[in-house]
Amino acid sequence: MRLRTRLTLLYAGPFLLSGAALVSIPILQSRQTEPVGGGTGGGPPPAPAPELGNLIAVSVLGLAVMVVVALALGWWIAGRFVRPLRAITATARDISASNLHRRLGRPGGGEEFTQLAATLDDLFARLEASFASQRHFVANASHELRTPLTAERALLQVALADPEPSVDRLRAVCRDVLALGGAQERLIDALLTLASGEQGIEHPEPFDLADVARGVVASRADARVSTALAPAPVAGDRSLAESLVANLVDNALRYNVPGGTVEVETSAGRVAVRNTGPVVPAEEVEGLFEPFRRLGDQRTRHDGHGLGLAIVRAIAGAHGATVSARARPAGGLDIEVTFPAGS
Repeated sequence: MRLRTRLTLLYAGPFLLSGAALVSIPILQSRQTEPVGGGTGGGPPPAPAPELGNLIAVSVLGLAVMVVVALALGWWIAGRFVRPLRAITATARDISASNLHRRLGRPGGGEEFTQLAATLDDLFARLEASFASQRHFVANASHELRTPLTAERALLQVALADPEPSVDRLRAVCRDVLALGGAQERLIDALLTLASGEQGIEHPEPFDLADVARGVVASRADARVSTALAPAPVAGDRSLAESLVANLVDNALRYNVPGGTVEVETSAGRVAVRNTGPVVPAEEVEGLFEPFRRLGDQRTRHDGHGLGLAIVRAIAGAHGATVSARARPAGGLDIEVTFPAGS
């Protein structure tokens, strides 16, 4: 049954029952009233008075009219009630099919419909932002993947165009092509890690962030990293947590100043990484967590793809953790990842 039909019956049903009860009361009272002297003697009971028959007929006719009126009024009231809902449904269908930039606004019909429209508007806003971010990500990923391919093609074409290339020249070209291939491999690994981090954690397992950070720092023994690793038990995916800490440390090392330091600290449910890099404007800190975003001219001066902090945020989100970043006045970033209590 359609909603309007159900509402019609819901409105008309109690009205009809109450009307039937009202018209039944005088009928029952008339049937229970006996004429004077009707209770004596052994003869048959007296026939109903003509007024009682007329009363029953009028009551039945009135009840039939009430049925028609109640159904008509119920149908009309239900139509007015569901009209804003139909408008919301039609507009939402049009928005989802063609133009996510439209909004429902205030459809009227009561506070409940306004709240429903506001909720859907928020949903459409998030979808629009998500699709725009996805298009931006795909465009940037295509550009990042195409760049080394173009460089490889150029190197090979130059080598083939040389009629008498020397062995040293060919070796140099091979080394350059291998370096570009390594860059592609690192980019693909970063994209896979980003995708894995956004999928969520199906079977969380307990581990210690301090052990994870200790292993990451030990694998970069040639880097200048100071540690303060207190026990930090959490639950989640240990391999993804290793990627989170590794990206934080690598980002801090890559975007540092000559002679600068990197600090890694763990405590209950949190890991923090600080460095003494260049000064970062406070308004640009949040943008660094977007894929392929770099600060200023670091796109050309550093061997990175701008995915490190995006991977950190994705993995933190999969664990239900929060990421906070603060630009240090003297230069560098202070990034802290806090896992939920009891994780």
